[in-house]
Amino acid sequence: MDPYSKKNHKMLSPLDKEEQEEVEKETEENPDVDEKSKEPATEQEQADKIETKREEEPTEDEENAAPQPTKVMDHLRDLRKQLVKSAVVFLLFFIVTLSTINYWFPYLTRGHKLIILSPMDVISFYTAIAAALALGLSIPFLTHFIWDFVKPGLNEKETKFFSLYSPIIFILFVIGLAFGYFVLNPLSYSFLVKLGAINFDVMISAREYARFLLLTTLPIGLMFELPIVALFLSSIGILNSTTMKKVRKWSYISIAVISALITPPDFMSQLIVLVPMVGLYEMSIYLVTRIEKKKQVNEWASS
Repeated sequence: MDPYSKKNHKMLSPLDKEEQEEVEKETEENPDVDEKSKEPATEQEQADKIETKREEEPTEDEENAAPQPTKVMDHLRDLRKQLVKSAVVFLLFFIVTLSTINYWFPYLTRGHKLIILSPMDVISFYTAIAAALALGLSIPFLTHFIWDFVKPGLNEKETKFFSLYSPIIFILFVIGLAFGYFVLNPLSYSFLVKLGAINFDVMISAREYARFLLLTTLPIGLMFELPIVALFLSSIGILNSTTMKKVRKWSYISIAVISALITPPDFMSQLIVLVPMVGLYEMSIYLVTRIEKKKQVNEWASS
């Protein structure tokens, strides 16, 4: 049997024929090859060249799986840029609040007589108060910088949600701070001082007062974000109104535990925080239910 008969030649697909024509064209256009190399190659040799070329070229999956250090470095540079801008803004507000601490001091102490136990207590009190005020004033700028960093990685639904509710997030945080400063802090402070005055000579140090003031304001501002968290989880399909109603009892218990952890250890303070948090939870159920009904109406209208 003739080994070079057509029966033993490798069959070429249309794609292989196109690649074969490209190989032949490259061979004809190369002026440096000798006369022997210009001789037309057999079909078997051409098929081998095509197979070798195909093996050398990376597939689409390999290209996608290949690491892209350039993109990672770009993200790291962008993150560093946003962090530097945030640090600069916070530092500027810190310097301003620390240099004007005498103006803020009467509003922070509310006229209470405080004592210091060491010279360093003055520094710790001023720096703690100035840092808290600087953080509160720089929050709008910090959230803007964070938004610029995470926006490219969000899908359309998440981008639309944060664009719509960003002002509400800030407003709820301010309302929480105001509630802690004007309601929780004075009531709990007065209650605890009167309770201690029954059997003790009450003297409040500046350091402990600063700690108490921060404890009764900042955590409350964060807890007032509960409706926004519920709306976000609902928008991405993790939470719905039916589930929130089913776990209402356990949610109340969780809120009570959190209120006990972030407030002074007295029933009065915990009750002051618990009541508005339960109201915010019920408001979250109402908002999520309205959004679900609106989605159903839109789906019916589109269908």
